[in-house]
Amino acid sequence: MSDKLVRAIASNGDIRIIAAITTELVNEGVKIHECAPTAAAALGRMLTAGTLMGAMLKSEKDSLTIQMSGGGEAKGVVVTAYPDASVKGYIGNPKVDLPANSKGKLDVGGAIGINGKVTVIKDMGLREPYVGQIPIYSGEVGDDLAYYFTVSEQTPSAVGLGVLVDTDLSIKAAGGFIIQMMPGANELAADLVTYRLQDMKSVTDYIVQGMSIEEILQFIFEDMDLKILDNMTPKYQCDCTRDKVERIFMSIGEKDLTEIYNENKTEELKCHFCNTRYEFTNEQIGEILKKSESDD
Repeated sequence: MSDKLVRAIASNGDIRIIAAITTELVNEGVKIHECAPTAAAALGRMLTAGTLMGAMLKSEKDSLTIQMSGGGEAKGVVVTAYPDASVKGYIGNPKVDLPANSKGKLDVGGAIGINGKVTVIKDMGLREPYVGQIPIYSGEVGDDLAYYFTVSEQTPSAVGLGVLVDTDLSIKAAGGFIIQMMPGANELAADLVTYRLQDMKSVTDYIVQGMSIEEILQFIFEDMDLKILDNMTPKYQCDCTRDKVERIFMSIGEKDLTEIYNENKTEELKCHFCNTRYEFTNEQIGEILKKSESDD
């Protein structure tokens, strides 16, 4: 089942839905960062959440970053997402692997920890980005983001996220949904959705059975006037370039650049999100230094 994100409404527009299968996308991210199983589940849930929340942005120039850092062995997870359903991310410790939790599932909450915050940063091209922050509630990602929507954005939401890691450490299935009640929504519809979500299996169970994202939504919203509005292909995509990395390098300041240059060093910078390495020879550092002096 190839990756797909859909936007939909139900119950005469009272309910807004964003849902996706993200198996290939998560596979790509987990492979880049060489994640152990628990790390793969943590990063995969965050990448899926980022894809869904990025698709909720209004303008194509907007971007959104989610950070979760709870003091656990994962050492924090960061994802940045865009309105075209592309996303990139990294986990502080890709080797974290914990014993299964009490439900026999990968212990994402234990890896992330609960002594910290969920931070959502929306860059909408204004002078200051919007920053929403809540204490971590469970570390399991889905519950935390549902809590974030309810508290920070005053929008009651259900967030379901799943990542199934195979025995060869590849991703067997990944996907999720965000279901939101619109202001003034019919309370009976909200109760019905809550009841059905409590009754359903994990989203990855349905993906493994071969159900499409549309079929999963039909199952949840049967007889609730589900309308699929549009769809996109989610993808793991890093937008780093040598120019961007050079600008970051320049930002360390003339004094430090001069020191590196005078010591006849070469420098290598690595992108956190895709692990691409950029090498700067001593000669290139000299050029950057000239550029930085002429910019002054």
